Amino acid sequence: MAEPRQSRWAFFRQALSGEVPDVATGDLRRVVPLLAIPMALEMGMEALFAIVDIFFVARLGETAVAAVGLTEAMLALIYALAFGLAMPATAVVARRMGEGSPGEAADTGAQAIFLGAALGIACAMAAPFAPALLGLMGAEPAVAAEGRWFTTLGLLSGPVVILLFVNNAILRGAGDASRAMRSLWLANGLNIALDPCLILGLGPFPELGVTGAATATLIGRGVGVVYQLYHLGRGPALSLRGHLRPRLDIALRLLRLSIGGTVQHLVEMGSWVFLVRLMATFGSAAVAGHTVAMRIIIFTLLPAWGFSNATATLVGQSLGAEDPDRAERSVWISGRYATIFLGTVALAFLFAPGPIAALFASGGAGTAIAADGLFVIAFGFVFYGWQMVSQQAFNGAGDTTTPAAVNAVCFWVLQLPLAWALARPAGWGPLGVFVAVAISYSVAAMVSVLLVRRGTWKTVRV
Repeated sequence: MAEPRQSRWAFFRQALSGEVPDVATGDLRRVVPLLAIPMALEMGMEALFAIVDIFFVARLGETAVAAVGLTEAMLALIYALAFGLAMPATAVVARRMGEGSPGEAADTGAQAIFLGAALGIACAMAAPFAPALLGLMGAEPAVAAEGRWFTTLGLLSGPVVILLFVNNAILRGAGDASRAMRSLWLANGLNIALDPCLILGLGPFPELGVTGAATATLIGRGVGVVYQLYHLGRGPALSLRGHLRPRLDIALRLLRLSIGGTVQHLVEMGSWVFLVRLMATFGSAAVAGHTVAMRIIIFTLLPAWGFSNATATLVGQSLGAEDPDRAERSVWISGRYATIFLGTVALAFLFAPGPIAALFASGGAGTAIAADGLFVIAFGFVFYGWQMVSQQAFNGAGDTTTPAAVNAVCFWVLQLPLAWALARPAGWGPLGVFVAVAISYSVAAMVSVLLVRRGTWKTVRV
């Protein structure tokens, strides 16, 4: 019995070390988990940060949690831009690596970094308008007062947020999943360590309240970006040294592809903004409950993104090596892994939503609303894995338009009217919002899988 344990441990260590067989030609039964393990741990660390952050903020009360929730909805544009640019960065870098053109892959990575920095600086220019933006989101006066500096720092962190996502997308596209994992471990580990110190004023640190959470995030992610840039300059999977020069043709190609990626997340984040705004009509407790529920759900969904990110890399490099059948096989293998993981998580939400919500809420009506959200959304978890993997298959192939169209239909045409109808005319209140979320994501998953089966994404050129 000892040998199998040693073998599994050796396999795990190999995944963490970054020693992955040729991504474009290696045995998928080994390559998928070897890529997915560090990617899952990378996203798991991001998820752990999200849950630890809200754990300490919740100690400050529902007003502070509501301020975080409204600000996160407001920062949707920054995340949409980050994801939108990261998608083509992964797709094009992976395709060039699969074609055996690391120089072109490095040129692509350099242009993605230039574009990410420019977009982040543009977003940061909105920081002086933070109080007015909170008012537009429907924040109550107490929430706006407490969240002013949290929102300001969140907007100022635009360049760091976008570069963190884009740099990791470049590393993943090159097949260096372990380095991407370590960058988020470093960024979020530092963030988690600083959170209680700056929020609660432990030891020599000042007590900054909710502003301390934003400060810790900015410091942690800034250090993570420095780590990424250092290793992107050295390799070994991909080195940008000697490639940091303008390439207008590549930059324009990335911008063209990023439109679909940005629209994907802008549509999804836009619907989220609407849902938070709808929740705000039921008071701060509803916003706090929604924020806690979504943080917990993100905590469980992000590790599954490891499998979907592995799919994007495998699809890109397999298509670059002119092996579309292998690209499709990677989708089904990753989808099964993600579904098994999320199905297991769903059982915990179905049987213990109250105790789970109570761990991260300050009590009162917000805790009950969060528990309702976990219970309802759990019914769609078996579909979410397929939605994530299928959409990343399109993105990895460079087809960012199809997922954007699916999101537009499922989130704006279906989710938003349904959420309003159930919450208001039907009288279900916050529960109606959660029901609409579960239904819309399940429909998006089924539509995405059907479109993957059609196979048109395998003919896209980037």
